[in-house]
Amino acid sequence: MPSKGVKTITTTELKNILSDQDKVFVDVRTPAEYKSRNIRQFKNIPLGSSFSKLPKDKEIVVICQSGMRSNNACKELKKLGFEHVTNVRGGMSAWN
Repeated sequence: MPSKGVKTITTTELKNILSDQDKVFVDVRTPAEYKSRNIRQFKNIPLGSSFSKLPKDKEIVVICQSGMRSNNACKELKKLGFEHVTNVRGGMSAWN
């Protein structure tokens, strides 16, 4: 169930935007999960960490393993006042 105001994209759509400098890519999985497999452009900020250092003027693209934690992170970002929040549906499980 997508959250209000949160955009959802597929991993295929994600491939087309990875070089976009106006977006900030955040991986909310644990450091161990991130270390075992990640997308280079994503910065590891595990769910439960502070998102306060992220720029509010850029779109935040969030990924996790399946899409559940990233959806929770997106809800949290919206609460913190982030305008442009995007969840990657299917997460790393769908990434190939």
